[in-house]
Amino acid sequence: MKIIELKNIRKTYSAGKAAVAALQGVSLTIEQGEFLAIMGPSGSGKSTLLHLLGFLDRPDSGEYILGGKNITGLTDNQSAVLRNHLMGFVFQQFHLLPRITSLENTELPLIYAGKRHLREKAMDRIKEVGLSSRASHRPNELSGGEQQRIAIARALVNDPLIIFADEPTGNLDTKSQNEIMAVIVELNKKGKTIIMVTHEEEVAEYAKRIIRMRDGKIIADERKKIALEEKPAQPMNISVDNIVSGSRIDIKRAELADHFRQAFFSIVSHKMRALLSMLGILIGVAAVVAMLALGAGAQESIKKQLASLGSNLLMVRSGSHQLHGVALEAGAIARFTFQDVDMIAKLPGVRCASPNVSGNGQVVYANNNCNTQIQGVSVNYATMRAAIPTIGRFFTEEEVRMRARVALVGTTVVKQLFGEENPLDTYIKIKRVNFKVIGILPEKGAAGPHDQDDVVVIPITTGMYRLLGKQYIDSIDVEVSDLASMDDVQESIKELLIKRHHLATAKDSQEAFEIRNMADIKRALESTTKTVAWLLGSIAAISLLVGGIGIMNIMLVSVTERTREIGLRKAIGARESDIMVQFLIEAVVMTFAGGALGILFGSGIALLLAVLVGWTIKVSLFSVLLATSFSIIIGIIFGLWPAQQAAKLNPIEALRYE
Repeated sequence: MKIIELKNIRKTYSAGKAAVAALQGVSLTIEQGEFLAIMGPSGSGKSTLLHLLGFLDRPDSGEYILGGKNITGLTDNQSAVLRNHLMGFVFQQFHLLPRITSLENTELPLIYAGKRHLREKAMDRIKEVGLSSRASHRPNELSGGEQQRIAIARALVNDPLIIFADEPTGNLDTKSQNEIMAVIVELNKKGKTIIMVTHEEEVAEYAKRIIRMRDGKIIADERKKIALEEKPAQPMNISVDNIVSGSRIDIKRAELADHFRQAFFSIVSHKMRALLSMLGILIGVAAVVAMLALGAGAQESIKKQLASLGSNLLMVRSGSHQLHGVALEAGAIARFTFQDVDMIAKLPGVRCASPNVSGNGQVVYANNNCNTQIQGVSVNYATMRAAIPTIGRFFTEEEVRMRARVALVGTTVVKQLFGEENPLDTYIKIKRVNFKVIGILPEKGAAGPHDQDDVVVIPITTGMYRLLGKQYIDSIDVEVSDLASMDDVQESIKELLIKRHHLATAKDSQEAFEIRNMADIKRALESTTKTVAWLLGSIAAISLLVGGIGIMNIMLVSVTERTREIGLRKAIGARESDIMVQFLIEAVVMTFAGGALGILFGSGIALLLAVLVGWTIKVSLFSVLLATSFSIIIGIIFGLWPAQQAAKLNPIEALRYE
């Protein structure tokens, strides 16, 4: 039964400007179960003919008929499937992958056939070639003959119909040569079709048919008489259409696991190169995480500071201290009174209003003293400025009316005056006047150069009439009931004060007082902080980009170094998608590993800055996910081109690569 038929096959190679005709109108018929040896001097075309028969190369013209089906126009992927299912290859150079064991080398064709679960077949084939005790050894631990036998086991693992042997004994001593040829003869007796290229007459003598070639043409076709005891191979039907069109998931789970395993072996076998590749990604991801943590921390810090000032707050303060070029004392233009506070509190949209006076003074307790800010406020101050005491209580309306000498102290004052002692119900002297400590204010932190906790709060009437000697109010805090009403309330307050203080012109009102809208300040600060955070993140992302370029360079080098491995994988049935996926996974594994280390490193840097410099940091889940996703995307983008370069390699040119 004819299994292969070639009709007028031609193949020409370009050698610089010259064209070399490797095959010139070759026609050949091969029967099932034959043992065919192709011989000829170097340059005769024998290897080219073998490669065309095994779909490792394509003819320029002519027809290739396999099992009665013309397959000349098959795509690369379809040819790969046929190689995987119908053919096994034994090479002169063995082409065993050095990083994996003999058993794993033998399993490779099963992976690309989607049959990794049948891995016991690989062990059976190793037993058949007599190397079961060497299955766990790597190629560098085997002799040349043993390596070739493992290569034969690999060729047999998918139970192919045809075995292609390219100088199978070319690198072996006489003893190993005889052992390998005995194995090949035995395979032929079992019905395998053997097509072998050799230049040695003693090896060709094992074959039943010898094709001799010269200058790209068949010059002789010698057949031996088949001994009477030899039986012809049982005819087998080859359904090329079923094999080529057979459905197979592109990347089965077993294949994907193998790709990850191969990527791991490749990375581990080149530790320093992989480490340097990951370093760029590591630095980039660490920078992204650290910068975003600092930005998020700054936003959180600003939120806390703004919360300490109160929400929906308008601050009415005395304006500049000049009128028509004449210098005036503070508050001379618009001296706020308690009547102003009452009138403002009655305006539509105002929840409450709180008067304030302030000054500086020395505070003494026992042998300790400090200079701090003294603030006189009303009862509303506690809720408006988020100043409800953590320990103790706030003063009452009655204590305000009675001008009581009671005080609440900030945490900085507590540390300076009391240390570890409980300050509640103790007496302190403020400007030589005794005050009873009734509460400790909540900690608010620093607002720029000003320490918000370095303060003593007393009733406003006590501050004005008993301590600071003021007859007027320095400022009025106004809490608006609705954030949307802030602008309307601000305009109402402005009109009220202009009317009450008889300010003739708009310019006079601008100089007399100012109204600060804390909502506007809050939005401006948050916007600025967010912009700075994204700016820092963008700068850090540049490091990721540079790291991605490094990954691409390393992957291109890896493609060059592993060209012969790629050729082998294609020869045993790997399609372009298989090669692409393997190299992409390798790139992604490196970038993901670098990204994971970068997240840890970046978080460590952020925490270190928090401890050493005192900056507020916040490592968010968003920044971690962003950095991880970005590193994986970088791996895919910059690994894609090297993967494509690997997938497009011609299998026979890749196998010949030195």
